[in-house]
Amino acid sequence: MAAPRRTFTSLAADLRSGRTTSRALVEDCLKAAEAPGSEGKRVFIRLDAAAARKAADAIDQLRAAGCAPSPYAGIPIVIKDLADIAGQVTAAGSKVLAGGTPAVADAPVVARLRQAGLVLLGRTNMTEFAYSGLGINPHYGTPTSPWDRASKRVPGGSSSGSAVAVADGMALGALGTDTGGSCRIPAAFNGIVGYKPTARRVPASKVVPLSTSLDSIGPIAPTVECCRVLDGIMAGDAPAVEVVADLSGCRFLVPETIVLDDLDSDVAADFERTLTRISAAGARIERRRFTPFDLIAAANQNGGLSAAESWHWHRALIETGRTQYDPRVLARIVRGKEQTAADYIELLAARRRAIAAFEQAMQGYDALLSPTVAIVAPRIAECEPDAEYGRINLKVLRNTAIFNILDACSIALPMHRAGAAPTSLMISGPAMTDPRIFALAASIERELA
Repeated sequence: MAAPRRTFTSLAADLRSGRTTSRALVEDCLKAAEAPGSEGKRVFIRLDAAAARKAADAIDQLRAAGCAPSPYAGIPIVIKDLADIAGQVTAAGSKVLAGGTPAVADAPVVARLRQAGLVLLGRTNMTEFAYSGLGINPHYGTPTSPWDRASKRVPGGSSSGSAVAVADGMALGALGTDTGGSCRIPAAFNGIVGYKPTARRVPASKVVPLSTSLDSIGPIAPTVECCRVLDGIMAGDAPAVEVVADLSGCRFLVPETIVLDDLDSDVAADFERTLTRISAAGARIERRRFTPFDLIAAANQNGGLSAAESWHWHRALIETGRTQYDPRVLARIVRGKEQTAADYIELLAARRRAIAAFEQAMQGYDALLSPTVAIVAPRIAECEPDAEYGRINLKVLRNTAIFNILDACSIALPMHRAGAAPTSLMISGPAMTDPRIFALAASIERELA
């Protein structure tokens, strides 16, 4: 039986007691990243080994003096290549920005992680400009999911490097972003946990945007508890003790609209088995048609808000650097060029209508349960033809992107049996129900362990 994964709480206890040190944790991660044959060269756009060792030594000295900045100081993490780190170029997984000017200051979310004493190991690979759920990057290579690695399966995107780094032990947590599922999809394909917070809780300034309406900054980590700690730090919340919900008496909704359509057999079987376990713990599960999901299509017309808002950000850059873009990413951005101001205003109005309907329909329910992704991780080779890339990408994004439009908070956690193809349960709720979603996820995670 595999050893239980260490949580941020257990790591904090080990650091406090002297059972481990930050330097030891960093060395373990660097060993995994630099091992011959590892995915490290595709996971990291920049690996800052020397700086990480210096930071770890400094934290160990501060802890020895009783001055550690937080209980989690010294835990090594990675940063998705979208967020500014002082002195470094933020390329967003692209070549067109790779020669740009280094950032003069950390993004606020990075500053909060650093202020808590977390050790930054480096910048991780991603889909160029975060514009795909597959994680394929033609510029820096594509790290593969640890499941069935010989078959070279997609890592999920866009936070591909962040998720593979955590899954392979190259980091103990990661900063990701989620505009349509970019924390939750790679978590699902790599057998770990990814969280999309209520977007307004975590500052997104000095993070390269995809869609300013839909972007959220979230954690990827081995467990629900680790994601809760990282989310709290990034949101600037006061440290809170983990709360585990009592599932007995909880009322969950399983929508029979869109999210259960055309599931892989592995996903469908694992989801039904998971619902059975949750029911056995005393929860009430109701299945019904969920009409708020019928409103999503109107908020996604002509490429939706992502196309409109990414075109606004990229249009000048595309004029001079078009040939340096991944053509598949470029094609999605330029769809926004065809939208009029009236189209954009209607998209915003359609989103508001969908959010209002969702929040009304969720009254009386603790959360909504669904599969995170409808399929298991496909092989990279399957996604090579443009038509297949587009079809598979849309299917991968289908379930998760709904909750970005609905301004929800949403967590993905493993629901597969050990050794099987990774599949993932998604637990979602209306905006600002983040503490409740974490409590429910922690309880369900324990039931599934």
